[in-house]
Amino acid sequence: MKVDVSIAHVLPPPGAYRLLIKNMVCPQCIRVVDEDLAALGLQVHRVALGEADVSTPDGAAPDWAAIRSRLHEAGFELLEDPQDQLVDRIKTLLVALIHYPPPSPRLLNYSDYLVEHLGKDYHYLSHLFSASEGLTIEKFTIRQKVERAKELISYAEMSMAEVAQQLGYSSPAHLSRQFRQVTGLTPTDFQQLGPGPAARRGLDSLI
Repeated sequence: MKVDVSIAHVLPPPGAYRLLIKNMVCPQCIRVVDEDLAALGLQVHRVALGEADVSTPDGAAPDWAAIRSRLHEAGFELLEDPQDQLVDRIKTLLVALIHYPPPSPRLLNYSDYLVEHLGKDYHYLSHLFSASEGLTIEKFTIRQKVERAKELISYAEMSMAEVAQQLGYSSPAHLSRQFRQVTGLTPTDFQQLGPGPAARRGLDSLI
């Protein structure tokens, strides 16, 4: 089984089923889902953020009820409604890009990025997301970028200019404005709080 936090286009193997799973937001989630699916006797070909490719030893359809129950016990949800799947895919793509960026230069126009990966008109994606989640894609993206900024600032290994550049901000001042809008603090104030009061929120609480 290949553990994957990437967002590359990968087709499931012949005869395999692709599961779309809600609340998968970190490498630990990937490991848990992999172990739970394997415990059901499934052959797990690949697990990535928000999805898993599985098959059965005899080639029959999986026991969907057992999969739903096992995932639910672990805090996940099997997504079966096409619109729910699409909304969660939007979240997964943005979380992966912001929190687990590829080493090569990445596209920072998030609307074009989503259109490229999902093959849907951005206005449709935006309307669907807002209707489902009660906030816009842009606000969701800002929350994720601020949360990633908290992590990078806490490491104290990068300058504010470097943090802003990595997250695609035009300047440290732009990052600081959005950071303060979300947290009520400037990045410098946040850093001075230390690891206790400044603890980051879990990614699952942001989606």
